[in-house]
Amino acid sequence: MDPVTLVEIVGAAIGGVAVLGGGTWAILRGRGKKPSDDGAESRGGTATATRERPAAPTWSDTLEPSSSASAASGSTAVEDRPDAAADAETPTLPDAAEPTGAAVRPNAPALPEAPEGVEVPAPEQASQTPPLEEPEPAADRMVRLRDRLSRSGSIGRGVLGLLSRDVVDEDTWDEIEETLLLADLGPGPTDELMENLRRRMQVLGGSDPSAVREVLREELVALVDPAMDRRLAATSQIAEDGTVVPSAILMVGVNGTGKTTTVGKLARVLVAEGRTVVLGAADTFRAAAADQLATWGSRVGVRTVRSDKDGADPAAVAFDAVKEGIAEGVDVVIIDTAGRLQNKKGLMDELGKVRRVTEKALHGVGVHEVLLVLDATTGQNGMQQARVFSEAVNVTGLVLTKLDGTAKGGIVVNVQRELGVPVKMVGLGEGMDDLAPFDAHGFVDALLGD
Repeated sequence: MDPVTLVEIVGAAIGGVAVLGGGTWAILRGRGKKPSDDGAESRGGTATATRERPAAPTWSDTLEPSSSASAASGSTAVEDRPDAAADAETPTLPDAAEPTGAAVRPNAPALPEAPEGVEVPAPEQASQTPPLEEPEPAADRMVRLRDRLSRSGSIGRGVLGLLSRDVVDEDTWDEIEETLLLADLGPGPTDELMENLRRRMQVLGGSDPSAVREVLREELVALVDPAMDRRLAATSQIAEDGTVVPSAILMVGVNGTGKTTTVGKLARVLVAEGRTVVLGAADTFRAAAADQLATWGSRVGVRTVRSDKDGADPAAVAFDAVKEGIAEGVDVVIIDTAGRLQNKKGLMDELGKVRRVTEKALHGVGVHEVLLVLDATTGQNGMQQARVFSEAVNVTGLVLTKLDGTAKGGIVVNVQRELGVPVKMVGLGEGMDDLAPFDAHGFVDALLGD
């Protein structure tokens, strides 16, 4: 064979082997490289895992019928739709109005038929019924909550700053404990959080701010307990005798906590979510309480049942409100009660009577919700109020008002541990839409200033 030809063949073979070797090396290198390597290198070689958080609860989520409430009352929830009561095989109540979501005007005159070929103008609805106000979405309210709580940061940013020090010694842990106690967290939850943080920080073995923040967030979320059932019973029920009755919500709390205002805000939310509501002004001793509640109701087209005179029997007002709710076929009756804590024994006896009479009006169905309204800024005084009311009535949920920059935030954990019931709603200010369903993850994020 010609030597030149032989050299060409050998050179081509060597080139082919080189190409194949290079391709094989590229493939093997690509397989050995994780997709996240580039991202880790761009962050300085340290990747911090962030757990996916559930979406913030909406009012539709919060207003689902509570399974615990239905089981406790021994009743069956009516399906939440306008024609549910009509489908149920129950006796028809006399003069019962079908739920329409707006006040029904009895004895409305019939319009005369127009002669053929003559067009009759439609009546002006605006002149008959004032436009009802529409609440803003709950998500917008939680944005304000995060802004206001971040101003305090008693738990979140304070503890985070201490844990992020280069050296976390016993003096630092003493400062952390003091910060937690001053934030109204309570001795028990403080000890639990301290123990868990010590263990987690030893495992972490460093002061990386992102990792420390994530550890603190996880432990705070565990304390707040997102697994608690925070739904609100807000659907018609069927009593044992077949009567369709509304869900009854009893609002309790001392004067000055924003109880009556919370009733009005909750009614506003319920109407926006398609529920029909009747309000009961059973706080018959506080001057102008009934007028205040009626004003809130008129803004959203909700009827308020009240007494004609001050000092009337609160139980009688509650009874009339429930009967009115049954007659109108509404979904929810909210009863505002008195809060004269200085007359402790008389107030507790009165609340017990209101509850018994309300259950009698509900044809034996238990009161579905007893919501205790607490001022979040009162700290340990609020805890004492919680204990007093829980001894008198079976509290099913908590509403914390004034949960803004002046509140420490730890009361959320403390009061839940003390009573064993969840915080279901939070009040964020004096505005009409400053009421939001409680979001455990969003609350912790707000404490951390995120």
